[in-house]
Amino acid sequence: MTGSPHVRRPATLASLAAELGVSRTTVSNAYNRPDQLSAPLREKVLEAARRLGYPGPDPVARSLRTRRAGAVGLLLTEALSYAFRDPVATGFLEGLALACEQAGQGLLLVPVSPEHADVAAVHQAGVDGFVVYSVSEDDPHFRAVLERPVPTVVCDQPVGVEGVDRVGVADREGMRALGAHLTGLGHRKIGVLCMRLGSQRHDGPANLARQENTSYPVQRERIGGLRDALTEAGVDWSGVPVVERFEHSPEAGASAARELLASHSDVTALVCTSDVLAIGALQHAAEAGIAVPERLTVTGFDGVPEAERVGLTTVRQPVRRKGQVAGELLLQRGERNRPKQVVLPTELVVGSTSGPATQTEKFFSGW
Repeated sequence: MTGSPHVRRPATLASLAAELGVSRTTVSNAYNRPDQLSAPLREKVLEAARRLGYPGPDPVARSLRTRRAGAVGLLLTEALSYAFRDPVATGFLEGLALACEQAGQGLLLVPVSPEHADVAAVHQAGVDGFVVYSVSEDDPHFRAVLERPVPTVVCDQPVGVEGVDRVGVADREGMRALGAHLTGLGHRKIGVLCMRLGSQRHDGPANLARQENTSYPVQRERIGGLRDALTEAGVDWSGVPVVERFEHSPEAGASAARELLASHSDVTALVCTSDVLAIGALQHAAEAGIAVPERLTVTGFDGVPEAERVGLTTVRQPVRRKGQVAGELLLQRGERNRPKQVVLPTELVVGSTSGPATQTEKFFSGW
């Protein structure tokens, strides 16, 4: 079927310039360098473009010419929906988006699975630089990012990567302060619920070797900070049960709490390495009829809005600010050659979910 001879072809930059009797540079400047034209002339060009159906300069051709994509890539080793449902990721994304907005840059999410090594999405991403959000030290997608000749900023982990900027928080110090708070309340029988410690799925107890050899430095630091505080109080860390969950969700926290308490009924406090896991632990306690904090203290880490709503004792980190700093490090790098390491402070928030240790060790049967 042949097209109608009466269908008008879309205008081009050249035809629009001819229609207006101006140079092609003038038309281009109306879109790309509006400060080079007077307001009336620019409006005249744009009005004619609308009338003639000219869509504007081809962004692909422009990026090829300038070798600039006009966008920052955010490497996220999770499903895309994670960025919009995990409260810490959402807060970080808000801060990063604000930095991009202020710099007139776009933001491209590059979600990849931590269980698959296909790095095509990284290689194909049309970006001027990457922000890498909390990945393991051995992540293949991160290695693919480093192969790209563009600046990179790491948020949280990995740490100590040569030539790469990083922004993180005082994880160890924050958890040490939380641990001191608990030992000050008399807690000695403490259990830990932690986020994933490796890129391969593991749900269950995490022994000392797994804790120490984790490829996720943030978890190592948070667990290490608690270990420091308990050791100072005379607690043998080898006797502290740690249960790991690969997924980061309240459901994972609830199941981890159920598993740990079933085998360690003398635990008086559950320390969770994230608020999301702690919220799940609180849900399990409510369903099992375990009074918090009278019989069981529950704590978290992050300071997300839901934690504040339920009165969770936690360690608050400046999530939104962390995202903004990551964006600024990337977008305001200039000709700087030396990498920057920014560590933001944390704050202990004592809520209603922590209280004195119960005097009865095995206070509840049936966990």
